Amino acid sequence: MRKRTLVSVLFLFSLLFLLPDQGRKLHANAEDSSDEVTDPPKVEEKLGGHSGLSTDSDVVHRESESISKKSLRSNAEKFEFQAEVSRLMDIIINSLYSNKDIFLRELISNASDALDKIRFLALTDKDVLGEGDTAKLEIQIKLDKAKKIISIRDRGIGMTKEDLIKNLGTIAKSGTSAFVEKMQSSGDLNLIGQFGVGFYSTYLVADYIEVISKHNDDIQHVWESKADGKFAVSEDTWNEPLGRGTEIRLHLRDEAGEYLEESKLKRYSEFINFPIHLWASKEVETEVPVEEDESTEEETETPSTEEEKEEDAEDEDSEKKQKTKKVKETVYEWELLNDVKAIWLRSPKEVTEEEYTKFYHSLSKDFSEEKPMAWSHFNAEGDVEFKAVLYVPPKAPHDLYESYYNSNKANLKLYVRRVFISDEFDELLPKYLSFLKGLVDSDTLPLNVSREMLQQHSSLKTIKKKLIRKALDMIRKLAEEDPDEVHDDDKKDVEKSGENDEKKGQYSKFWNEFGKSIKLGIIEDASNRNRLAKLLRFETTKSDGKLTSLDQYIKRMKKGQKDVFYITGSSKEQLEKSPFLERLIKKGYEVIFFTDPVDEYLMQYLMDYEDKKFQNVSKEGLKVGKDSKVKELKEAFKELTKWWKESLASENVDDVKISNRLADTPCVVVASKFGWSANMERIMQSQTLSDANKQAYMRGKRVLEINPRHPIIKELKERVASDPEDESVKETAQLMYQTALIESGFVLNDPKDFAGRIYNSVKSSLKISPDAVAEEEVEAEETETSEEATEAKSDDLAGGLNIEAEQVEERRQPRMNCRFHLVMFFLIYVFLYSLVKSRILVFFTIWFLMDYVKATQHVFWFEAFNILLKQ
Repeated sequence: MRKRTLVSVLFLFSLLFLLPDQGRKLHANAEDSSDEVTDPPKVEEKLGGHSGLSTDSDVVHRESESISKKSLRSNAEKFEFQAEVSRLMDIIINSLYSNKDIFLRELISNASDALDKIRFLALTDKDVLGEGDTAKLEIQIKLDKAKKIISIRDRGIGMTKEDLIKNLGTIAKSGTSAFVEKMQSSGDLNLIGQFGVGFYSTYLVADYIEVISKHNDDIQHVWESKADGKFAVSEDTWNEPLGRGTEIRLHLRDEAGEYLEESKLKRYSEFINFPIHLWASKEVETEVPVEEDESTEEETETPSTEEEKEEDAEDEDSEKKQKTKKVKETVYEWELLNDVKAIWLRSPKEVTEEEYTKFYHSLSKDFSEEKPMAWSHFNAEGDVEFKAVLYVPPKAPHDLYESYYNSNKANLKLYVRRVFISDEFDELLPKYLSFLKGLVDSDTLPLNVSREMLQQHSSLKTIKKKLIRKALDMIRKLAEEDPDEVHDDDKKDVEKSGENDEKKGQYSKFWNEFGKSIKLGIIEDASNRNRLAKLLRFETTKSDGKLTSLDQYIKRMKKGQKDVFYITGSSKEQLEKSPFLERLIKKGYEVIFFTDPVDEYLMQYLMDYEDKKFQNVSKEGLKVGKDSKVKELKEAFKELTKWWKESLASENVDDVKISNRLADTPCVVVASKFGWSANMERIMQSQTLSDANKQAYMRGKRVLEINPRHPIIKELKERVASDPEDESVKETAQLMYQTALIESGFVLNDPKDFAGRIYNSVKSSLKISPDAVAEEEVEAEETETSEEATEAKSDDLAGGLNIEAEQVEERRQPRMNCRFHLVMFFLIYVFLYSLVKSRILVFFTIWFLMDYVKATQHVFWFEAFNILLKQ
């Protein structure tokens, strides 16, 4: 046995020594084989090839080598830029192009221009277009994510060798210094396109560029450069023949990988005149034949039921045919990017309502079924020519007024000759019209500049002015076409006609969604304030819950009324009960309700409308008709008003006057003419960063107006005349003033003082002595009750302790008994063992006793037996 073991151990050790030598030999053989040159698979062998255009293998090899390398070809004719490339790039990056997306716009625009030129030549000579695919006027884009290459190809006019040197070296020929001098002297930004800066924006994202071009009058050439001061031009014998046109290949930098996404390309190619195709991938389901292994596995599966057997028998003929299965495959095909028609290039009469709606959904990326409320399609002519389409969305965004003055949201897209420039031009429309969506396409703006330079262009001011006017006309037309907005005299004609049912209530919907924007426009845009005021809507004391315009209010004004009356507050229900409206309503005057917080700011800028001034009925200066007894009343209550003013000297009351606005209320507090109203004070106090000290000077003086016809005022007048030093009269006057403050909407400075005066008044009405106070609680009773509660708690605690002690004692007693019986059993065990000398016999005896104990319900003995057996 030992010999066999020794032999096996020696055998294992010998194996361990042999294995490393074999591994080293295999490794050496692998290294020797790697030095041998093997022939790569050729294209002709079609190893792993896909169905496509077959190309000569040498061409494919040379083209792949051209794409992979990032250095100028050795056999190319080399040129040097005369201007310093560092200064050139400094101008492009720092001065003009802060947005790198600009290169896409430049290249697509250049491709479109090249197609325009060949189409123009084809008008006189059709042969220039060629035949087959060459005759197609289109742009093709390919993305190679693995090699980080973007290829943009057009079938345009193409460039000769001289054109490549001249057009792509213009900035070198002109010089960067000449470019800067021209721009500073003339300020004409169109010069930028003449200096070739647009093409060089591609170096913001690429470190190596190839331009392959074929002109009808020349052979195919390649222009290449790394922006290192040199570029090269050579005859192209590497790439696939273009037929005609230009292909630009951008070898992207590592940090520019985002431009290999398809979504980046779509926004710059939506409305180009020529079709733009992208070589895109998508997954499709195709049927492929099933392999033999899979088919045999399916055949081995036996049918579980008789019905399945019958079905299999019926399908024997079909099974004889070749079996197929569906699999998902990635397929590449040309996808049309600009499938949406540029409707703004057509006449507005030719575009249908359905086309306008479809274009809005595509432009705004809003694919709901709701139609825009209104739209305006127009062509502007003159010094600045442009076409535009503006839309009023069906709903306001939820964050339209959040960070209104800090956000730079703009829903208007700017195009130049149908090339997308930017959607961040908030200068085209003011902030209060930022809710409008649409686009502007200009033929006069320069194309080859950045957003920052365009913002300073003089043409933008003209475009902005015309856009605002057209936008306001569109909103005004929306109101005019709404049957609910028609004046009372014309309502019958509209009801009889029964037309425009779809437009009924449209302006009311617009006002609920965007009404605050119109108010903000009145505050911000002084030049269009009157136009915006016509669009204002509000409720009045006579509108019966419907919206009313200023024109309708003026038409309903009473004869002799010179001012437009309004009142501000937090809600319509509160304003309807205001004491300021009592006499105005009785005399038939109409008062406007302003319940939006922005209305307070609005009325500080909207001073008049159609030669009618606005009057806040809660402020001084209200004139309501003529009262012949005013002078008599002032003289009769002169003593009371003087006494009341002196008693309220500490309350910031400027004056006490006879009121011409009260009917049923004894007195009211009005704000000074140029100070804040009560509602404005409340708004300012609720501001997060409000400063009470700085707001004090804007509050202005308050004026107490009394109603001379009210019985309280008459009685107070007699009391003051009899005894002006009566403390009860002074108390009553102070209480009335504080009550009037609350009813007028002001906030009390000392609510505790007001509450004390109210309680004193209640005591007087109940004939309770003014010195009577609330009874104090007896301290002894408090002590006694606390002692009783303490004793009760101690009793409960003692009782609980006694109960717990008893429970503990009950649990302890069985344990003591169990221990006693255990000792007894141990003694019995020793005694029996000494007699019998056999442990087995002793255990049988104990088991017999345990059965007896269990049967006789001796619990203590039974537990003792268990403990004994465990030990």
